[in-house]
Amino acid sequence: MLMELRPRGYSILPPIVKNLIIINVLFFIATFIFQRSMNIDLNQYLALRHWGAVDAEGTTLFRPWQLITHMFMHDSRSLGHIFFNMFGLWMFGSIIENRFGPKRFLQLYIYAGLGAAVVHLLMLTVESQYAGSGVLYTSAIGASGAVYAVLFAFGYLFPNSLVHLYFFIPVKAKYVIMALVAYDLFSGLTGTSNIAHFAHLGGMLTAFIIFKIWRIRYDSA
Repeated sequence: MLMELRPRGYSILPPIVKNLIIINVLFFIATFIFQRSMNIDLNQYLALRHWGAVDAEGTTLFRPWQLITHMFMHDSRSLGHIFFNMFGLWMFGSIIENRFGPKRFLQLYIYAGLGAAVVHLLMLTVESQYAGSGVLYTSAIGASGAVYAVLFAFGYLFPNSLVHLYFFIPVKAKYVIMALVAYDLFSGLTGTSNIAHFAHLGGMLTAFIIFKIWRIRYDSA
């Protein structure tokens, strides 16, 4: 069955996007407060850890809930980390939620976040074969995997729509997505930063698979 995307009443801040932003901000504030006032690092419990990472007593550091909670954690030392993720979620997520409706949008967001986590963990497993087991002890936080899925959704649905880079440079959405894929693939393979590039790619790949399952029609204009 083809999924028809029909125009809905437009909301500048639809409910799922609004609540996701609120939850992310609350997690950010809680992380800051716990760290500063009680010297408790919530990342130790809520950040995504590899299933092969263990503590000094041999207890695994991975917990199933981390597959979800890592999506709402951000670096408490950097406002930029959460700001740009939430800005992208609002800017593009509002458009996608207005097209899909709250239920479908939430499914896309959560499934893409899970897909991003799985791809990231699998790539850590592969990388550990070449770089040693130390890479398994890294942790991942942030909504980027799910947000990149939202960016992909916009580029997939509206490939010829213009995105103004730095608010001035107009570029078609499909080229922005191509550039992001190329950048993350290159950076992930060369290891040029501590960003989880394969999580970004995993989020976009999951969105692509979901769209194929839903058999979504997109705008060609």
